Amino acid sequence: MTSPRPTTWLTLLPFLAAVGAVAVLGGLASASASETYQALELPPYAPPSWLFGPAWTVLYVMIGVAGWLLWRAAGWGPALAAWVVQLLLNLAWTPLFFASDRYGWALVEIVVLWLAIVTTIVLARTASRPAAWLLVPYLGWVTFATALNAGIVVLN
Repeated sequence: MTSPRPTTWLTLLPFLAAVGAVAVLGGLASASASETYQALELPPYAPPSWLFGPAWTVLYVMIGVAGWLLWRAAGWGPALAAWVVQLLLNLAWTPLFFASDRYGWALVEIVVLWLAIVTTIVLARTASRPAAWLLVPYLGWVTFATALNAGIVVLN
């Protein structure tokens, strides 16, 4: 077992920077996301496009804090490795969906992302329960996004 990590708030910055980089790269890959989204045939449960930015902002902060808590509690181990994997999968979805218009492949990818988030939460529970709980809203949002992606695949 590794020793506990420093508790200084400055050590949070790399984790927030990592999720910030994912957000920026996702934003670049989805420069025309609002137009694309509105041009699609959407299921009746589709939220307005303006909701995604605020929702993801809150979720990315929670994901960053969860990663930091995992690192502080257990260092580089299975839970933090799973956190990195889910973050990379999160990054991969946006270009598939918006830049490539590969809605079916995006659906496959988001299911894998969902499984990676579940794995991260399960592994995080033993290292840091607060980290695990911070990821639960993210899992809920990705669950909804999976249903939305599936609806878009069916309708388009």
